[in-house]
Amino acid sequence: MPSEPRPLTRKEFVGMLGCLAAGSAAAGLLGRAAPAWAAAQGSPAKGWPDLVGVKDGSPAQMFDAGIKALGGMGRFVQKGRTVLVKPNIGWAKTPNEAACTNPELVGCIVASARRAGARKVFVFDHSVDLEEECHRLSGIADAVKAAGGEMRRGDDRSDYRKVPVPGAGLLKEVEVHGLYLDCDVVINVPVLKSHGGANMTAAMKNLMGVVWDRGWWHRHGLHQAIAEFPLVRKPDLNVVDAFIVMVKNGPRGLGTEDLLLKKTLILSQDIVLADTAAVKTLGLKPSQVAHIGLAEGLGLGSSDIDKKAVKRISLAA
Repeated sequence: MPSEPRPLTRKEFVGMLGCLAAGSAAAGLLGRAAPAWAAAQGSPAKGWPDLVGVKDGSPAQMFDAGIKALGGMGRFVQKGRTVLVKPNIGWAKTPNEAACTNPELVGCIVASARRAGARKVFVFDHSVDLEEECHRLSGIADAVKAAGGEMRRGDDRSDYRKVPVPGAGLLKEVEVHGLYLDCDVVINVPVLKSHGGANMTAAMKNLMGVVWDRGWWHRHGLHQAIAEFPLVRKPDLNVVDAFIVMVKNGPRGLGTEDLLLKKTLILSQDIVLADTAAVKTLGLKPSQVAHIGLAEGLGLGSSDIDKKAVKRISLAA
């Protein structure tokens, strides 16, 4: 009988970083129960699935399987293109603390884009903690360098440009990092976590890391601002890291008791659909994360998983 995901023990927590570095699937730490959204299979659509959910592999293994199911990286990245890979690197935390996107996943995506022919692959985030420490402790800077990508700074205001937000009610204009505006392809790679202000941080909220003044959003209407920002530009692909999920006390976390090992990856071009799957993986309802419904109302995607083609992949032995 499959067991439900459970909190990491301290022994498992201490060992996790080594497991990730080795690319281990960490077998035996997680039961095989599927996330709530995974049973929704929709009518088969022509072409590729609307959403892919992968379970029970290492971050790299799950991405390789997921991107293959979506038609391969070549669908999104063509030869000579510039690519922005946008993870969460907001916190001076190590990979086993799950406050930032898993470095193995980020490196795998960068390498995949390079193999597809990308001329340049850039990675950055507007970090909350000291940027250099976030890059170092998260392991992302080393992973990006090894994969042939380039880390860029997110803490220099001169790199940001003020742009209008067409169709927005709250965000009339916003200062956005030039890489988000100028790169040919944007791959959004959030880590799934609880969040004290927004209830969840996943695909849409991760885009706050390309904005200069995020405090304004918090002061004037966080959910509305999160929902409206993709009117500037939607990512070409969203890859939600739910390998280790911070189910409480996010976005920074307090300790091992906040974490569940779920070994899940969600991929979709539809940012609203990706967040709908993510919120169910977190154990919440879409109605508990207001920016999902608000973004759907703006025509930015769909939360109706039942009517979408969902491909579910298990890498369990």
